[in-house]
Amino acid sequence: MEEKRAYYHSPIGIIEIIGKRDGLTSITFARRRSGHSTQPAAWVKACVRQLDEYFTGKRRRFSLSLYLEGTDFEKKVWTAVSRIPFGQTASYRDIAGAVGNGRATRAVGNANRANRFAIVIPCHRVIGSDGSLVGYGGGLWRKKWLLAHEQKSTQQEAKERG
Repeated sequence: MEEKRAYYHSPIGIIEIIGKRDGLTSITFARRRSGHSTQPAAWVKACVRQLDEYFTGKRRRFSLSLYLEGTDFEKKVWTAVSRIPFGQTASYRDIAGAVGNGRATRAVGNANRANRFAIVIPCHRVIGSDGSLVGYGGGLWRKKWLLAHEQKSTQQEAKERG
């Protein structure tokens, strides 16, 4: 099955969206466009719409069809990471405990490194146990931006309710 490719220009750089049939195989930051966009499929349109909503502060959770390829442990980590609420963080130790092995912090880091779905599986919300920003494949500046964006959106929503 041929993969299709599209590019999304976000406030923090180009995001390459790749998928096949009716789902996504990766959403990653790209330094530049490395290929031609193909005819937009429904999954591309849904992904772009949801990314737009995220970056404008209107979306907190994604609802996309993802082709997850990884070990059972990696999939458990990605599921646990996906449960971290918008605007909040969890430590590598927290995630290790959530998947049943509190000592597996390095393995959690490796699983996050293997995450091919930037923002959608929000590994930017995983921080060091001392609160430091560590280990983000998109660059620590992006991690900082994403966390600040989520905090700002959460605070704005609280003001509006308030």
